[in-house]
Amino acid sequence: MIAAVDGMACGGAFYLLGEAEFVVASENSTFFDPHTTYGMVSAYESLTMAQRMPYGEAARLALMGTAERLGAPRAYAIGLVSELTAPGAAAEVALRRAATLAAQPTEAVQGTVRALWAAHEAGRAQAWAHAPALIALGSLPPDRQAELFAARKERTPRGGAGSGPAGADPYPLVR
Repeated sequence: MIAAVDGMACGGAFYLLGEAEFVVASENSTFFDPHTTYGMVSAYESLTMAQRMPYGEAARLALMGTAERLGAPRAYAIGLVSELTAPGAAAEVALRRAATLAAQPTEAVQGTVRALWAAHEAGRAQAWAHAPALIALGSLPPDRQAELFAARKERTPRGGAGSGPAGADPYPLVR
């Protein structure tokens, strides 16, 4: 699977990014994980991101919540993104890469993908088994999570980007 990001990718989108063989993103795209901001554990997202980029970068992305965005140039530099495009061109470029891939001999592609998956899954299965317990251990109760969502919505009309819980920086850092 080839993922194309042209704008904002956050939270649950990391599931898809983690499963993609590679990611194409427009140079103005941003990435962030809001889980901790809202009192939730970023378990599955963190597991996949820790396999796609250096540990320190994955930790920072997961722990900073909505306070920080990872810009596409930095995502490219650390390996989350494998190709940058002009704004608006990520899907077109990803489709061209998919056409190139589809033109290769099917058996060779399947065997190569399976080899890559085997290498990728070696440590992931064990880590994945811990995720449900970590979520149960660290997530706030649903009513407290709802309070955090409501506080964010009150700070910015229609819950727009850059808002956050009381005391949060309304202008998240993009690095």
